[in-house]
Amino acid sequence: MTTVRITRFRTEPANEQAMIEKRAVLIAAVRESYPGLTEARLGRLDDGSWVDHWYWESAEHMQKALAAAPTITEAHAAFALTTDSTAESAEIVSVI
Repeated sequence: MTTVRITRFRTEPANEQAMIEKRAVLIAAVRESYPGLTEARLGRLDDGSWVDHWYWESAEHMQKALAAAPTITEAHAAFALTTDSTAESAEIVSVI
């Protein structure tokens, strides 16, 4: 069943473009090494914070990538530009 990982964070305005670029590099690295990432969407909220949705084919696919996250160099580079990061996961139960 499809699972989504939702990460909320902040970044300094001066770091926004670099964060977006490093995030794209991270996504490419994850897709190369860990199958199952089907879509990633990034949004900026009205308060200036960000929300990142990563959709996975299954919770198992997501868990494998999350377990390896500390060893993914690109993850360190991308998250170094963020603060106040929180994350949660949800199983998608309905798409209309």
